[in-house]
Amino acid sequence: MTQTMAEFAASLSYNDLPDALLSLLRRSFLDTMGVAAIGSTTEMSVAARKGAVALFGTGAAGAARMLMDGRNVSPAGAAMAGAFTIDSIDAHDGNSTNKGHAGSAVFPSILAVADAMKSNGANITGEDFAVWLAIAYETSYRAGQVQHATCSDYHTSGAWTAVGIAAATSRMLGGDVETIRHAAGIGEYHGPRSQMMRCIDFPTMLRDGVGWGAPSGVAAAYLAKEGFTGAPALTCEGAEAQPYWEDLGKHWKTVEDTHYKKYPCCRWAHPSLDAVLALMQTHRLSHEQIAGVRIKTFHNATRLAGYEPATLDEFTYGISFPVATMIVRGKMGVDELSRDTLTDPDILRISRATELIDDPYLTEISVGK
Repeated sequence: MTQTMAEFAASLSYNDLPDALLSLLRRSFLDTMGVAAIGSTTEMSVAARKGAVALFGTGAAGAARMLMDGRNVSPAGAAMAGAFTIDSIDAHDGNSTNKGHAGSAVFPSILAVADAMKSNGANITGEDFAVWLAIAYETSYRAGQVQHATCSDYHTSGAWTAVGIAAATSRMLGGDVETIRHAAGIGEYHGPRSQMMRCIDFPTMLRDGVGWGAPSGVAAAYLAKEGFTGAPALTCEGAEAQPYWEDLGKHWKTVEDTHYKKYPCCRWAHPSLDAVLALMQTHRLSHEQIAGVRIKTFHNATRLAGYEPATLDEFTYGISFPVATMIVRGKMGVDELSRDTLTDPDILRISRATELIDDPYLTEISVGK
């Protein structure tokens, strides 16, 4: 018999978690914390943490420390600051089927609520942590697939991670099946239905929406605990959602298609980066020999123009400039995410000489981010 999402979230135990999932969660934790450490140095992260201090004081829910910072705020504030910190460096784990990312929202949220629980005397084990992560990831990815299949707009990851975080953090707070169900409904309703292509067309610190998806999910769990109602979550219940939940607890979509980034920029640019690195190395080329670049890609990726990015956000959501950076420096890593890169005359020359070509076939087969 098929479990509902709320039944799954309420009853999942550590012994239910397959080794492949546990291995992936460990890798995602290490990967995400590394990204958070780098992200803590960005202007975006500094601004988000200042905002969290101003907006989210501590209260009865307990104090939670902000990632890579240590100052105490509320659980929702720590979730927000942590999610923005991780999202400020586009190198965290992702899932192509979902065209987005879960870890950047899940980890800071689970850590924030766990820290608040611990400040109130709770005893938390590694097995507890693994179960909560499994609930958050799996629920997020399944809710995301329903949303992509039923909504015309391409929404950011914050829209559907709010559902998974609500379910997982409700379980953390002792929620039963019905409470978890209401938490998911609140998280879905209040989660940010932000349009991803807006950030592609106009890159700013808004990024992938997880900065508000994370605290929306956390707030939903605390509201549901106090009797606030919000069911049903349409991404978890109903006829259109049902096919995406039929094998819940038997098959793990989290394991199926999670990926880790080689380069700290939009994954839509990665094939071009791989290709140009191979060409430069195979033919032993130097950037002085390059007169121009032509890149065939799918339609949405051509909107990642960014020939002369003025900010690191525009750099991150680009193809031509990261490719030019790879041609000139032979790498595209964290060290390249600096303001001096933005003004490098050799990189700018090649970026300006790059043509992005909208290929109909690649647009037809494109599935992910």
